[in-house]
Amino acid sequence: MPNSAEDKKKVLARIRRIGGQVEALERALGSDVPCVAMLQQIAAIRGAANGLMAEMMEIHLKDTLLAGEPSLNERTQCTDEISGFIRSYLK
Repeated sequence: MPNSAEDKKKVLARIRRIGGQVEALERALGSDVPCVAMLQQIAAIRGAANGLMAEMMEIHLKDTLLAGEPSLNERTQCTDEISGFIRSYLK
């Protein structure tokens, strides 16, 4: 979870935008929206989720590696966590 109020606000705004996009997609499903338009909306949602993922990784790295004086063990742990996450995310 982000430590700073500013980071929390940015992440929450991104999440709300994604929620709005998902709701629009749900409404489109109930209408006669062409498949191509729905596919474009799905691609936009995926892009927004990827942006959220990048933002959260940046915040995690900043909060873990730049805050205070992290020990070598803490830096190693953070690096291992992020590396494992990136590997699973890119599958």
